[in-house]
Amino acid sequence: MVTKVEDNATLDNLINSSPEKLIVVDFFATWCGPCVRIAPKLEEMSKSEDYKDSVLFLKVDVDAANEISEKFKIQAMPTFILFKDGQKVDEMMGANEAKLKAFINKYLGNN
Repeated sequence: MVTKVEDNATLDNLINSSPEKLIVVDFFATWCGPCVRIAPKLEEMSKSEDYKDSVLFLKVDVDAANEISEKFKIQAMPTFILFKDGQKVDEMMGANEAKLKAFINKYLGNN
């Protein structure tokens, strides 16, 4: 399941309370075509055996949660930021499902 986050405090809490998981934050906009297309794929990934126990998927609407998108200097949608042990480890722009899976797997050690 992908969890929608609307404020910095909630995002910080989720990032810091799940150190055993890789956290994938999807910065999206409702008007962004590629964001709309990748959303169901993210939902599928969050429920898959490959990721459901090891990855926490979060979504941030850049228009509704402007303070978060400003904090992370989001300039394009979708942007995916990965966190591990409470720290940002990498980011990726674009809605390519295969690249996103490879990106996540790199940090899970599933190459």
